Amino acid sequence: MLRFGGLGPGAVHLCVDMQRMFAEDTEWRTPWMERVLPNVVRLVERRPERTIFTRFIPAAEPGRGAGTWRRYYERWASMTRERLGADMLDLVAPLARHVPPALVVDKPIYSPWFGPGLQAALMALRPDALVISGLETEVCVLATVLGAIDHGYRTVIATDAICSSADSTHDAMLEIYGGRFGMQVETAATDELLDALA
Repeated sequence: MLRFGGLGPGAVHLCVDMQRMFAEDTEWRTPWMERVLPNVVRLVERRPERTIFTRFIPAAEPGRGAGTWRRYYERWASMTRERLGADMLDLVAPLARHVPPALVVDKPIYSPWFGPGLQAALMALRPDALVISGLETEVCVLATVLGAIDHGYRTVIATDAICSSADSTHDAMLEIYGGRFGMQVETAATDELLDALA
């Protein structure tokens, strides 16, 4: 059971960065993505019109970006847009087919909360809870969760619909979500969330 009760029709599913560049043969490939994708699809299919996808948009070319992002894209030059190709920024096909009615918000950094896109989408949908899925557990999902907490949203993480490329930090982060953030974050498996959304 979710600690604070069921999820009503106002809940919004916020799906983080389920893109081709993390699914296919790149330096950022996340092998677990294939395992969690069916659960993400199930969450989207329940309410595609109340789903928002975020996409991580890398720098255009190596050496671009402010501050440490410049160094970051020197290290990850193969993941810049000029090397990667625009099509690799797309959502994976089983999710892309739900847009529209699902919405897409792009972001150039880990957090989706700094630009106006996510806030505008959420203002239109007026959520009373955010159900979060996607990748990576301890990077972009974490940035998304912390922003949701800061904005006061009821935040629910689908534990079997998030993934990482590192088992140890994924497991540690799940403990932090369920423990340290226990009054502000709820965690549940997809089956339980779908029941709660009924």
